[in-house]
Amino acid sequence: MYGEADDDGGAGFEEYLTRLDLSGLWVADHADDGVIGMVGLIMRNRAGVVEPVVVTITHRHKGVGRKLLQHVAAEAKKRSMTSLTISPSSRNVEAIRSLHAAGYDVVSSIELTMDLDRHPHAWQQEGLELQGLPFRN
Repeated sequence: MYGEADDDGGAGFEEYLTRLDLSGLWVADHADDGVIGMVGLIMRNRAGVVEPVVVTITHRHKGVGRKLLQHVAAEAKKRSMTSLTISPSSRNVEAIRSLHAAGYDVVSSIELTMDLDRHPHAWQQEGLELQGLPFRN
């Protein structure tokens, strides 16, 4: 699986990209550092899914992700698409804030998970309330 210690230097990521059936993939290229980010678009009729959005750690908080999101939105408009959807992890508050600032402000679906271990995890925060119901992140 991609990201495991025995990963072969990117082949798993290439396989992941192949499975996505992308309609477009754009990269952010830095003169000294090479590819520092990328964004993909999956077209589903006139709706689109933005996946993946990746920015290298050393280039985060420098506007790279914002520019990639602006670019994919412009491409979607050129293709007469009506909406873009992106699915960040609920615990990635930084990404959610960035996406909200970029215009992703409609909650269109919710994915719920049952934690069968019922053990608290270090990444779980206080949670959120939705429709009057409490949820853990």
